[in-house]
Amino acid sequence: MVIGRRGGGQLTGFERSLEHRSAVVFRLTMMTPPPAHPIAGCEALMRSPDPDHRSPLTHFDSQGQAHMVDVSDKPETQRSARAAGTIRMQPATFELIASGQASKGDVIGIARIAAIQGAKRTAELIPLCHPLPITRVTVAFDLDREASAVHIQAVVQSFGRTGVEMEALTAVQVGLLTVYDMCKAADRGMVMTDIRVLDKQGGKSGSWKA
Repeated sequence: MVIGRRGGGQLTGFERSLEHRSAVVFRLTMMTPPPAHPIAGCEALMRSPDPDHRSPLTHFDSQGQAHMVDVSDKPETQRSARAAGTIRMQPATFELIASGQASKGDVIGIARIAAIQGAKRTAELIPLCHPLPITRVTVAFDLDREASAVHIQAVVQSFGRTGVEMEALTAVQVGLLTVYDMCKAADRGMVMTDIRVLDKQGGKSGSWKA
């Protein structure tokens, strides 16, 4: 490979060095054989090194692809889960909620309905969740004046083949988001925190408690 110079003339030392390096790269490129089966090579990279390996993350198959877990072989059992969370705010914002004087109305009452609705719509929000036949949702709020916080607990029950932890967590989060929405005009610095599963019952793994 030769690097030409516009208008002719002698090459400088830098240009001769550049020409030499380009020639070396060109020769190495020509000497390297192309992969015999490039598509097969890509497939090998996608395959798990151990086809029999099963990840503890059940939403991934042996190829590492996301999928909805097949629960058709699981027995139907009574299942329940309880989740909780907290939203912290300024003392003045808390008083608006506690006194029922928020400009949008009954904050707690509307947040309770929103939480129940959130539990029912979980499969539409979390892509790999199964639509479940929920049999009961209860939502309770606790007004904590000392901490200027509102605590929420949601209990979800179902009779089916998979657990309802996600439904309980979604109920909690949607309830807290509704509190934020109804009070954000007074306090945009509210913080949602400590969202967690407290316990669950039913299914192959039985009972669990935090």
